Amino acid sequence: MTLDPRLLLLSPEDNCLIAATTLAAGTALEVEGETVVLAGAIALGHKLARRALRAGEKVLRYGAPIGHVTCAVDKGEHLHTHNLESDYLPTYTLDAGHTYVKRDKP
Repeated sequence: MTLDPRLLLLSPEDNCLIAATTLAAGTALEVEGETVVLAGAIALGHKLARRALRAGEKVLRYGAPIGHVTCAVDKGEHLHTHNLESDYLPTYTLDAGHTYVKRDKP
């Protein structure tokens, strides 16, 4: 497997990768032998898709499911509250006033 050194794979079963540094929009990364260009910035410690994911697919981190994607996600796309929902805890997101609010189920 070819993986950019700015990314971490925590477990071989994971379908997400972790940003080991803040990554700017437009950054080109090597993911599984393919170059992907980031559409938006990804903060240190945030997740991105190791491969394309279908809506409803479980996201695995440390080899364990942490939630599911709420829409289709491309390889290298940022995984966060805008497209990832916990199966265990309420999911919160920022509203226009930068206040955390509980996200309603789609």
